[in-house]
Amino acid sequence: MAMSEDAAAAAETPQPVGPRRGRVRLKRTALMAVPAIAAGGVLMALTAQGVLAAQFSISGMPFTITADKLDGKGFAQFGSLDSMIPDSPNAGSTGGQVLVAVSAIKSAEITNLCQSVDLGGINLVIHAGDGGTPVSASNLTTDSDLLSGDAEFTNIEIGGDASTFDKAGPVGKGNPGVFGQQADTVVLTHLKQHNYASTAVGFKLPNLRLSFGSQGC
Repeated sequence: MAMSEDAAAAAETPQPVGPRRGRVRLKRTALMAVPAIAAGGVLMALTAQGVLAAQFSISGMPFTITADKLDGKGFAQFGSLDSMIPDSPNAGSTGGQVLVAVSAIKSAEITNLCQSVDLGGINLVIHAGDGGTPVSASNLTTDSDLLSGDAEFTNIEIGGDASTFDKAGPVGKGNPGVFGQQADTVVLTHLKQHNYASTAVGFKLPNLRLSFGSQGC
């Protein structure tokens, strides 16, 4: 039996992709399309998921870090998706996932460190490393959606596959096919980060002070 003209036209018309599939495809495209930047003091790499951020569920409450100087040996950076618990009260319109740049440093010294988190009308503030002895960290990672400062690298490689990186050690590896950058050393001055997570194997905070106040870092 021959098909009617209307039926034939309907058969030839591509069917629309469902909303869920469209969102996943759009997010994947965005992650893979944006290159890392190492200019103007801004470090960002927005690509697919890395290996560190998936180790724990983030609260979804961002925190700010500032420092006069960060001096690091063994640096890598690549993109990731940080995830909250299901039905997190902090998910908002994010769907429980936040796109971040993972910065990994094998060893770092941080001068005049300030960390603050807005608890809703009051800030929890931590100061350390401003009494002549800097903060020291080993196998440090930070998951940031904003990072600014003045940057200086030695032997930087931009555009490598993050799964092959070795300069920052095991914490500096991303997933296969992920766009990233790595360097022998990094020096960041006037550093400011807007972070969702941070990890370190070792973390020493000389002259540590914790307080609550109306102002953050």
